[in-house]
Amino acid sequence: MKRFRLAVLTLTLLPLVALAAPPEGDAASSEERRTRMMRVVGLAEELGLDESQALKMADTMRQFDERRRPLMVQVRESARVLRQAARGDTSAQSQVDQAVQRVFEARTQLTALDRDMYQALAKDLPPQKRAQLAIFMARHEAKMAKLMRKADREGRREERQKRMQERILRMQERLKQRGAEGQ
Repeated sequence: MKRFRLAVLTLTLLPLVALAAPPEGDAASSEERRTRMMRVVGLAEELGLDESQALKMADTMRQFDERRRPLMVQVRESARVLRQAARGDTSAQSQVDQAVQRVFEARTQLTALDRDMYQALAKDLPPQKRAQLAIFMARHEAKMAKLMRKADREGRREERQKRMQERILRMQERLKQRGAEGQ
């Protein structure tokens, strides 16, 4: 019965969450919509919400996600600058202090948004459901952090592969030039 309810809830919420998402067609927005939908379904299941309650919470979370998005972009951009500076990029090294400050400011704002979202979601819930909500949000945040670290590792791997390809091409060019000079 529990699986049937979850399936019905998922099928009910899927189109509504998709419609509430921004109309962007790129893979990132598609992944974001899927993540949002899974979060809503997980929360609805965890708290035993009916469809109308789940939709109300989905709308509330979407509003906070929209406020959260530019802060996450700021953190990612600052992290990119810091990685470049750590690799020795002199133009990025002059931006280190500013990038660190932007990360701390964005993370402070993200923490405040998380607290505000919890309060908005919990305001009509009894104490047991508020406790379940807090646990769910903490678990979800840990999962998201793990996914972000994985995406960051993959991004760094792609950057290393790209740099390696560039080195190989430069070496091939030098070898061609030496070969042409030797003839």
